[in-house]
Amino acid sequence: MIATTTTSAIAQVNTLATHTALSVWSVAGDFFIVLILLSIFFLFAWYVGRGPFVAVLLAFYCAYAVYIAFPYLSYLPSAPALTALLARIGLYMGLTFVFYVILRRVVVSDFLNIGLFGLIALSFFAAAFLLALAYHIFPVASFYHFTPAISILFAPKNLFFWWFIAPAAGLFFLAQ
Repeated sequence: MIATTTTSAIAQVNTLATHTALSVWSVAGDFFIVLILLSIFFLFAWYVGRGPFVAVLLAFYCAYAVYIAFPYLSYLPSAPALTALLARIGLYMGLTFVFYVILRRVVVSDFLNIGLFGLIALSFFAAAFLLALAYHIFPVASFYHFTPAISILFAPKNLFFWWFIAPAAGLFFLAQ
């Protein structure tokens, strides 16, 4: 009787540990996407400069405005899901690049003072901005399903506004 109880207890602990480990791994995998984007933005700002980084952040907004008003979205492929996603992301990234070049030439100065904390915060806001766009603008849901932990942060429509303005608010308060 003791052996059965011990075996049953060990099986329950094993099941709990396996389930917890898999849950932690899937949540960590989605947050890994945030960390990769954060690292890309941080390294870009660190090595290329704060001025070009601010130009990228502002180019995201300009590209979004043109993307939303773009009259030829219906000509982009809609199937298969990966092709549709890549076509829309490609269009958005192309628009972002065009506006980045314009902003670098005309507006943004290299005489910005953004500290290390501000740089990390702005990099996080930029990563969150892109994930919010992925949830609400690009057809990512038909191709990839995020975990509930990430979905709680980015899926609600009312949070989209806050993620959308986060880089602009960060620039307002952190750039000098």
